[in-house]
Amino acid sequence: MKDASDHTHTPPADRAHGKTAVLYRMVMDKHVCPYGLKSKDLLEQQGYTVEDNWLETREATDAFMQKHGVETTPQTFIDGTRIGGYDDLRAHFDKPLPDEDETTYRPVIAIFACAALIAFAVTWRVEGALLSLRVFELFIAFGMTLLGLQKLQDVESFSSMFLNYDLLGQRWVRYAYIYPFAETAAGVLMISGALTWLSAPVALFIGTVGAISVFYAVYIQKRELKCACVGGGSSVPLGFISLTENLMMVVMGLWMPIRVYLIG
Repeated sequence: MKDASDHTHTPPADRAHGKTAVLYRMVMDKHVCPYGLKSKDLLEQQGYTVEDNWLETREATDAFMQKHGVETTPQTFIDGTRIGGYDDLRAHFDKPLPDEDETTYRPVIAIFACAALIAFAVTWRVEGALLSLRVFELFIAFGMTLLGLQKLQDVESFSSMFLNYDLLGQRWVRYAYIYPFAETAAGVLMISGALTWLSAPVALFIGTVGAISVFYAVYIQKRELKCACVGGGSSVPLGFISLTENLMMVVMGLWMPIRVYLIG
């Protein structure tokens, strides 16, 4: 095992052929610091050979922090200069961490991409084809289910964000709590093809109310809000993507009864 008193874990021959960084991180029986692992990985990505020093006890960690006048570990040293913790190391390599308040479409893009891939996979397995009308139907149904699941993780947080813009929710608060369950249930029923008489009206209703609410908040009131589409705490901006999501539910709400009537 390595400890903080051993600073020469890397053989001299290896250090002569590249850059070397000295890292101190917590590695204990019941705790391995994740930021220490990330720091080591980042240094290696940047071409550094890492002298990896383990702080294996609370006492060793406290002694190290007191000696160097720091309050956290891990700590990285390059060319005898202390760089700091993981965030400082990223900044040193011009890789700043993303701003937690920064808006991004990444979560909803990830969900729609997964929904599309699942739809293709299921259609290929059942029908032996990738391109069919069923792919489009399953894409929206899986998308609704996955988005509903995101909301169900923390209904209270979702409802607080949802009430910022949903017109029906602002008049009947309970709707904000019902919505995640309704969206998820409608999506699951559409996947199965069962109870279309129930899933289609639900999708049509929540999609229509949602589309009107988003359009009014974004394009009429010109408000800059975050969408609750992927749950509370979302960084997805309320706008075109949110409107599209609701319009897709409207389309499915209208199409599913027609499909049952025409195809059965």
